[in-house]
Amino acid sequence: MVRADRPARVLMIQGTSSDAGKSLLVTALCRLLHRHGIRVAPFKPQNMALNSAVTVDGGEIGRAQAIQAAACGLAPHTDMNPILLKPNSETGAQVIVQGRHMANLSAREYLHFKPTALNHALESFRRLAASHQVVLVEGAGSPAEVNLRASDIANMGFAEAVDCPVVIVGDIDRGGVFAQFVGTREILSPVERKRVGGWIVNKFRGDPALLQPGIDWLEAKTGIPTLGILPFLPDLHLPAEDSFFPVSLPDKPKAGLQVIVPRLPRISNHTDLDPLRLHPGVQLTWVQAGEPIPPGDLIVLPGSKSVCADLAWLRQWGWEEAIQRHVRYGGKVLGICGGFQMLGEWLDDSLGVEGPPRRDPGLGLLAMTTTFMREKTLLNVRGRLIFGDVPVQGYEIHMGVSSGPALARPGFFLAEKPHGALSGDSRILGGYLHGLFDLPEACSALLGWAGMREAHGVDMAWQREASFERMADWAEAHLDLARLMAMIDMAWPS
Repeated sequence: MVRADRPARVLMIQGTSSDAGKSLLVTALCRLLHRHGIRVAPFKPQNMALNSAVTVDGGEIGRAQAIQAAACGLAPHTDMNPILLKPNSETGAQVIVQGRHMANLSAREYLHFKPTALNHALESFRRLAASHQVVLVEGAGSPAEVNLRASDIANMGFAEAVDCPVVIVGDIDRGGVFAQFVGTREILSPVERKRVGGWIVNKFRGDPALLQPGIDWLEAKTGIPTLGILPFLPDLHLPAEDSFFPVSLPDKPKAGLQVIVPRLPRISNHTDLDPLRLHPGVQLTWVQAGEPIPPGDLIVLPGSKSVCADLAWLRQWGWEEAIQRHVRYGGKVLGICGGFQMLGEWLDDSLGVEGPPRRDPGLGLLAMTTTFMREKTLLNVRGRLIFGDVPVQGYEIHMGVSSGPALARPGFFLAEKPHGALSGDSRILGGYLHGLFDLPEACSALLGWAGMREAHGVDMAWQREASFERMADWAEAHLDLARLMAMIDMAWPS
């Protein structure tokens, strides 16, 4: 255990399942504690996500922990998520250790690596705990996954290693929340049960008084108090943690610009499109396998964890012909990171970075070749967009280098250097910049290029801060904060 070495108070939030609300609750508590002047930091020992962020120390962590850091008023750091798994097949993942790509491992190989992974996680945890008053730890999935218990580093295994109390959140919107809680407790070992200091019901809709008989039964059955009933909190504008997101988006009858995006099997950092999803003048349509490709003004090819495989998927479902036809009739195409690489003439993976060595033809819309390299590029960047010379900022995460005549006509200038490519007819634009729609000026300029009249952007920074404050108010109004803080021997500030 590391308790004797740490000055910080530590609380771990676990869930009865994925999407129970762990990330949301940690983010809300991060902002609430920060608002009361408490030095708080988020921590997730192991995360599995294809949405990631570049940290202040030049590494890579899950986007959820980067957002939680922002809620704490901190720059994201690799110590906040020391183990990141980025799936690149059904049975394997790229393993990121303390911000750096270590290897591609199968599930079985990773199982053997877990003791080493735990050591890295504890090392990062110690550093965070040494410089903060409170560390809020987020679990992964569920602690009741009995097949993973022997080598667990994400839930109770980590709680045991650092000797911290645990709160478990359940999603009542799924149904059966009391069975979730009781079933989870029954699967835990006697020692693990003693760590659970409270239940939290999430996503409740209706009158809480009607739930009280169930709460009374739960507490009598388990001997564990319920620390809050959190109402369903709609319309939060925060980036999603991973690649699993609702495909169906609400129709916007007044939307003038139609944007079409393929839902690639290994799509990454789809949060690039959040400003368009929120824009009242944009109808964003995600197209799944087998669905007809509708007409649109702009086709966006998003980031991908497996570019060659996802390009083959595009071809399988008719996207190559649809994109060529779209361009012939005057439509615009934007490629972001992996999508940008697909726009070129060749994808050269002779080193076998994404799998067996291969050299595949690209879509041929830009005269360039991308060569995949073993070293990953990780950069936070600022610059200018070629349209209107407006500011852009974001980050680069990629393992390819693009070269060719197309890059002589850049689409961006990042750190005063040319970046990306814009076709001679101005219909094709691409680059490695994630977050290119986040600044309102850049969003407005890009939408104007795509065909929107009187375009304006969405202020994502304002949306994020407003969401943080709503979440903190939500937690403060519906949680028993005195009992929650007593679990870590702190008094809730009055």
